[in-house]
Amino acid sequence: MMDGPSITPADLIARIGQEVGVSDWILIDQARIDAFAACTEDHQFIHVDPVQAAQTPFGGTIAHGFLTLSLMSQMSYQAAPVLRGVAMGVNYGFDKLRFLQPVRAGSRVRGRFKLLSADEKGSGRWLIKNEVTVEIEGQDKPALVAEWLGMQILG
Repeated sequence: MMDGPSITPADLIARIGQEVGVSDWILIDQARIDAFAACTEDHQFIHVDPVQAAQTPFGGTIAHGFLTLSLMSQMSYQAAPVLRGVAMGVNYGFDKLRFLQPVRAGSRVRGRFKLLSADEKGSGRWLIKNEVTVEIEGQDKPALVAEWLGMQILG
């Protein structure tokens, strides 16, 4: 599902170096954290045990870093431009990824996308790199910063 603004390759290239979109806020509540723990079988107490997690420097449960990272797909659907005529997009990986601050249960996060590059790879394939900053509402320091690669394939 690729819902972002539809643009031409020339328009995409013209936006390199610019912020291209900001997603809506997403709530990271305990139910979402618990569901992610169940899916990934990562039940570390700092994520799923509010009583024990309250005794840590976090002061309560925090989201898995990979949960926050996985929400970037939803964020991109709202904020990242899509090439006109795209048939599909695939995750191509990361050049850089840093988890900078934990996301406490009950917080909201959103993604801020800056286009770093867009390279035509032939056969209707475009390799697109965005710097994504996942912000935590009310916090100066972001949850994570990543250079995310995606391949858009024209149909």
